[in-house]
Amino acid sequence: MTLSRTLARLACLVALCFGVALGTRPAHANNVVAIPPHVDTTGLPPLDDPNAEPNPYRGNPQAIGIGREAFNQSCARCHGVDADAHRSPAPDLRRVGRACERVREPALKTRCETDADVYFRHSVEEGKVKVGVRHMPAWKSVLSPQLIWAIRSFVDQQGSVQLNAPPHEP
Repeated sequence: MTLSRTLARLACLVALCFGVALGTRPAHANNVVAIPPHVDTTGLPPLDDPNAEPNPYRGNPQAIGIGREAFNQSCARCHGVDADAHRSPAPDLRRVGRACERVREPALKTRCETDADVYFRHSVEEGKVKVGVRHMPAWKSVLSPQLIWAIRSFVDQQGSVQLNAPPHEP
């Protein structure tokens, strides 16, 4: 085999490898579209300040129910039905703020929960992009602040349920 032929084959192989590396993405990345849920939010209390923190609906049973319905319509395809993500491609949202449950001092616990709420809301509103790949769409133009807080309330409640549940079988 001649040197020029070897170099041509090597160039083709390198081009093929770069093409595959640049064109291959996880199946769920970049193709994720924010699908608005169809839920009745009239039962949610109005927010005095849409940018309020911490979550104004924490522990509200009606908000948790509305959040569950919205979550299962729009978020479950990536984060698992009822926020049970043990076999889902996206992170387990029940873990957001989980460390706050170990904090005993009330003021610090409130600050921890507020930080987790702000992180959750920002992640939902802006989406997730890592290394130039969009892994989660931005929901800011799709979900109202009330619905984001209702979903957060549901996920937060599911995290508490998960702590007391037996582990999943493989």
